[in-house]
Amino acid sequence: MKKFIHIDMDCFYAAVEMRDNPDLRDKPIAIGGKHRRGVLATANYIARQYGVRSAMSNYKALQLCPDLLIVPGRMSVYKEVSCQVREIFAKYTDLIEPLSLDEAYLDVTDCKLHSGSATLIANAIRDEIYQTTGLTASAGIAPIKFVAKIASDENKPNGYCLIPPHRVNTFLKSLNLKKIPGVGKVTLEKLNASGLFVGEDVLNLGLNQMQVKFGNWGAELFKKCNGEVIGSINMSRIRKSLSVEHTYEYDKTSLEQCLQELPKLRAELNKRLEAKGLINKVSKLSVKVKFNDFVSTTADYSCNQLDDGIFASLIEKAYQRGANKGVRLLGIGVGIADSQCAHEQLAMFET
Repeated sequence: MKKFIHIDMDCFYAAVEMRDNPDLRDKPIAIGGKHRRGVLATANYIARQYGVRSAMSNYKALQLCPDLLIVPGRMSVYKEVSCQVREIFAKYTDLIEPLSLDEAYLDVTDCKLHSGSATLIANAIRDEIYQTTGLTASAGIAPIKFVAKIASDENKPNGYCLIPPHRVNTFLKSLNLKKIPGVGKVTLEKLNASGLFVGEDVLNLGLNQMQVKFGNWGAELFKKCNGEVIGSINMSRIRKSLSVEHTYEYDKTSLEQCLQELPKLRAELNKRLEAKGLINKVSKLSVKVKFNDFVSTTADYSCNQLDDGIFASLIEKAYQRGANKGVRLLGIGVGIADSQCAHEQLAMFET
């Protein structure tokens, strides 16, 4: 029987800022850019009570919480703290799968510390994180990997949730499908339209019908809801793409204005590719355009080298889809060749 722990730091970036500046502790704060169209990386729990959340624009967040303090991020500090936390994990197991700076899966099946109790191990890790960094973390413990991740969110902040083997089936039957990793907004709408809302609905429909209605993904979801997908630790995550984007304080109102931003985006993309040793591993060029009505579109072209002319053509192609709407965001990126891909942690917004 496997023993998985999912550790998730509580509002990590915001917690670091509150730790380092006690004046912020009792105030609603968020981490993000300065201008009104900046996007928040995370918010503390006081701000979340107003509905402020990660990936929200500064403008929207300040509408919900006028007293919100938006603090610029300090990525170097967050990385340093994350390394401290990883060192703590390594005292208990070598099987560690980082998901971002603030969360990771651990397989402690063979750990002999604390009499091999995954719950005691999880709480020992949480205690040591607090003693070392002054920050709190939440934990989920389960014999199934994705269930451990869901469980870590059950008693946030600064809590833990154990789903022991004899409770797994009951837990999965009552589980809202939106909580299962891989079930996004569009997929959830399709499931709900078919009368599927919790795990038991999927099980009642049956494996064959899930396969018929939703293909192989439907069959996989059935197996998850039936407790058949145990999971394993992936100790290296393969980067398949790399991109840069910028949200503008004021709309770009012409194609010419959009194209004027290409050199800045290209310079930033080059810098990141060179830093990660990926400059010669390009397989595709892509652009992203988000219009002022928040509708996004993308365009891409298979290519094994960076080419400003192609980027410009893709921006023009995407821009024309907006029927002269203002542009609030531009992004460019590349696909990374499957062979000799770089292995690295993928960044993501906090949850």
